[in-house]
Amino acid sequence: MLSGERYDPADPDLVAERLRARELCLELNSLPPRASDARRQDLLTRLFGTPTDAYVTPPFFCDYGSNIELGSNVYFNFNCVVLDGAKVTIGSNVLFGPAVQVYTALHPMGVDERRSGIEFGEPIFIGDDVWLGGGTIICPGVSIGDGSVIGAGSVITRDVPSGVFAAGNPCRVIRPV
Repeated sequence: MLSGERYDPADPDLVAERLRARELCLELNSLPPRASDARRQDLLTRLFGTPTDAYVTPPFFCDYGSNIELGSNVYFNFNCVVLDGAKVTIGSNVLFGPAVQVYTALHPMGVDERRSGIEFGEPIFIGDDVWLGGGTIICPGVSIGDGSVIGAGSVITRDVPSGVFAAGNPCRVIRPV
């Protein structure tokens, strides 16, 4: 799965891992707003598989959690979704606006193969000091360079270089920052 090869999402081990992540997301999303930081961080550590200082504003949803690698000081605003069937690498000091969606998942283009239920994914890389405006959609296989800013509502279908403001559907470089 993480190697980019096709896989069967109905595999019992993968189903169990997704259920684990959904249960942890449900627990995180159900925390009262004044829940202790320790309780919140414990859930995030269990979800991502490693200690993190990330701040996640519920609701938050992901497929596995363990395929998400976070730098320090990452902030997820309300309603973010990360489909992490492939690796998602997020640098330090990254800001996710509300409703940002990160998709590594892909399905075959051919009807017969798609009907088989087989899936695959392509990794996503987000560099340090990136700001993703609300409603941004990041498509499979995309890299976003350090220090870039993505305008709200953008659909990122190809790599974005470092140090630029990019926006639109499809997302394109507007100017340096």
